[in-house]
Parts: sequence; structure tokens; C-alpha cells
Amino acid sequence: MVVAVAEESRGADHARPWIEEAKSGYWQLIDTEHRLSDLYNLVNVPQAVWIDEQGRIVRPPETAGSTDHFRRMDLKTRTMSPEDQAERLAARQAYLDAVRAWVTTGKHALPADAARAALPKVTPEIAEARARFRLGVWLRDDGRTVEGDRQMNTASGLHPESWSMWRQAADLDEVGKASGPDFWKRVQALGDRPYYPPPKL
Repeated sequence: MVVAVAEESRGADHARPWIEEAKSGYWQLIDTEHRLSDLYNLVNVPQAVWIDEQGRIVRPPETAGSTDHFRRMDLKTRTMSPEDQAERLAARQAYLDAVRAWVTTGKHALPADAARAALPKVTPEIAEARARFRLGVWLRDDGRTVEGDRQMNTASGLHPESWSMWRQAADLDEVGKASGPDFWKRVQALGDRPYYPPPKL
């Protein structure tokens, strides 16, 4: 079964309209505390984890059907070329096809040792970043915005690979900031490194 989880530090009401509009036939949950990121080391959206019937991870967190084609978009019109749109849709379909193949045939599932080796490692810095991020959200909810922002900025510095952490903090600070000029500066700073590392299927 498919379970989608929206990570939304601003509260469930911010995610609910998107969920209702989707009218999906699968479960859609809302994680206001980023517990899923902590459990599976998720750093961006959309990411997926494949878990078999025995509860074993057979594919660790990976980009789920998104691509870096968006990096070539015209920022004034927020549009992509037809070719980039087509390639992006093809990548999304290829990922969905891979999920279906796994469900029906077991293809693409990694052996236990390979899945374990591919799991992202939690460093002391990442563990501290998570704690500081959660503290920052709590402080902001308690009305201590400056203290909260300080904690979340420290968290992003400790775990710069976590786009989810940075974007959630940005949206708490200013609605729309997570997709504004600051976001694009961070993306451009990646250089040749991918924003969405392609899955190795």
C-alpha cells in the first residue's frame, strides 16, 4: 500500500487543502513534528522508502520521481520547456513503474545487506540538528520567534543537506520564502551537485 506523509511544521491545516484536493485513494498523513524524517533520514520531498510485508526496508530513502529539470525553468514565468516537462513526466512514470514491478515481481528490492549499507548515516551533527529544529518550532509556537529562528538556523548549519528542514523553517519565517529568491540561491550554490539525486533503479 502507498502511504503519503506531508511534513508540515505550520500545522495540519496548512497541508489539509492539498490533501483534500488530491482526492487520493491511498492514505495521506500529516507529520507536524517531522518524525518521519527522523526515523528514515529523509532530507527532501518527495522521497520514498520501500518497506516489504515483513517490515524490512528494501529500498532506503531516495528521490521519488522528481528530477532536476526544474533548475532550468524560466524564473519569471515559472515555466519549463516542453522537452524538460516531457523528461520530468517520463522520470515520474518510470519510478511508478518500478514500484509496480516491485509489488508484482519483487524487482528493484535490494538484498538486506545492500539496503542496510545504503541507509543514510546519522552523525552527531544530524542528531543535534534534529533536536534544535524541533526546539525551534516549539519556541516559535510558544511566541519566542527570535529564539526559535536562531535554533532552526543552527539546525540548518549542522545539517545543510536537509532541504526539508531549511524549507520548513523558511516557510515559518515568511510564507512563500521556501520557493523564493533565497531558495534559488541555495539551489544555484549546488553547482553540479543534484538537488534531486536520481534513484539507482
